[in-house]
Amino acid sequence: MTAPATTTGALGRSSSTTVASDRYKWTALFNVTLGVLMSTIDGSITLIAMPDIFRGIHLDPLQSGNSFYLLWMLLGFLVVTSVLVVNFGRLGDIYGRVKLYNLGFVVYTFFSLLLTVTWMTGREGALWLVIMRVFQGVGSALLLANSAAILTDAFPEHQRGMALGINNVAGISGIFIGLVLGGILAPIDWRLVFLISVPIGLFGTVWAYLKLEERSVRRPSKIDWPGNVTFALGLVGVMIGLTYGIEPYGTSSMGWTSPRVVAALASGVGLLVAFAVIETRSENPMFRLPLFKIRAFTAGSLSTLLSGIARGGLMFMLIIWLQGIWLPEHGYSFARTPLWAGIYMLPLTVGFLIAGPISGLLSDRYGSRPFATGGMIASAIGFALFLELPVNFSYLPFAGLLFLNGLAMGAFASPNRAGVMNSLPPQHRGVGGGMNSTFQNSAQVLSIGIFFTLMILGLSTTLPAALSHGLTAQGVPAHVASTVAHLPPVTILFSAFLGYNPIQHLLGPSVLAHVSAAHAQLLTGRSFFPTLISGPFHSGLQKAFTFSIAACLLAAACSWMRGSRYVYHDASLDGALAVGADPTSAYDDDGGA
Repeated sequence: MTAPATTTGALGRSSSTTVASDRYKWTALFNVTLGVLMSTIDGSITLIAMPDIFRGIHLDPLQSGNSFYLLWMLLGFLVVTSVLVVNFGRLGDIYGRVKLYNLGFVVYTFFSLLLTVTWMTGREGALWLVIMRVFQGVGSALLLANSAAILTDAFPEHQRGMALGINNVAGISGIFIGLVLGGILAPIDWRLVFLISVPIGLFGTVWAYLKLEERSVRRPSKIDWPGNVTFALGLVGVMIGLTYGIEPYGTSSMGWTSPRVVAALASGVGLLVAFAVIETRSENPMFRLPLFKIRAFTAGSLSTLLSGIARGGLMFMLIIWLQGIWLPEHGYSFARTPLWAGIYMLPLTVGFLIAGPISGLLSDRYGSRPFATGGMIASAIGFALFLELPVNFSYLPFAGLLFLNGLAMGAFASPNRAGVMNSLPPQHRGVGGGMNSTFQNSAQVLSIGIFFTLMILGLSTTLPAALSHGLTAQGVPAHVASTVAHLPPVTILFSAFLGYNPIQHLLGPSVLAHVSAAHAQLLTGRSFFPTLISGPFHSGLQKAFTFSIAACLLAAACSWMRGSRYVYHDASLDGALAVGADPTSAYDDDGGA
């Protein structure tokens, strides 16, 4: 009679454990999604809020010497996150992913609060904001580095695509939600842009501390300091070079020939080469190079990199297109364009919200390859169709293309992320997920540099003549028109991006006072600048979108090379682990080496 009682007790315990585990996985999903959503919203919220932020601290970011603050307010958060996410993923594997993730909430919330309390103005205030944004990026890296690994630990393999899909959708949709939130909150008070993260962060911190469980397979080891330092410094060098490459240098419209840019890129690449050599000889490497023996991981990571390069600069181009040309021509003042640019881009978010969870769920059954590959092909088609739109388009087809691109992005992102995480051994999910996030974030910075470079090349050929002729025709003195016409195109792009009236900002009140009232009204009206820049802008846009088509097709090819559905199973490595071999050497499935 005892045996049945024991069996029943075992079944009861098993059932109780299953229920608890089932409840925990949803808790982990909601908390991790909250953290990722908060982080990505703050990554983009400043894009639309930038005019109000700089007005609030009484600084003109387009004046000589102030471009540093503009560039680092835009990109500093992203650069720091890119640099640190692998390091923190590796530390999560060693010390516990939940512990590092919880610390991320604390750091992020603390520096979000500090961003709202500055009493300084001018360059001092701008420097404070840049530094606090950098430290906020540290918190973001802690959250992003461990979020996917926590979910992969919490969910069984047949539900990971769905869970990672929801999490990935929240992350990327947060980028577009940030655009709208920035446009709504910044006109009320620019500090609200940063303050909004504080109550969310406090709630998430307490919830994560109380509810998240450490389920990772921890393997204590020494920290690879030479690898950490060379990787961080190398990536920082490359990121700085890319950031300043789009700035003018001397008489050139861009800074790619600047000694500072060349030195930053050369030293960055040199340090990354040294890092690769160090990692092959380290007993406890930070960057697990043997993971690239897993075909599903390598193909997924390359697809992540190429898709990020193809689409990372898209948001900037669309915002400039809307703010600098389309919205003013349709009756919106330049000051109102930042908010409405975010609103008019919502179809992109809607498409992503629909496709992301569905494709993630389907990838659990059918594998990542068909959805991720199809998503990249659809993205290439979307970019090709964008090329056919006139600069002054009808909104309905533009919204349709935004929706198509959102669907394509969702179809790719969730299955690809699930395929990468499913391929990783449990003890390397933190560093593997961090490596994938580094590819994604670094690709965004690289893409911004490429998009702006191609756009500036397109503008440089036709914009000076168009500006000079258009200004002199409205009574602007020839020498002033020539000076404005030969300003670096990036100045004009950033002027439109920041919601300024470009011509009014470039000419200034002293010049406008010396032309007739009718001419001044026309020059600063809603039609003069958009009409003037439409042709040159379209030329640059064609170059940028053609590049994106090529990158999307390459990403599709890499995605197809991942092989059939592949999920790592512990049992396949029991022998290798027992003798202390490198676990990645034991793969023999379709997704392995």
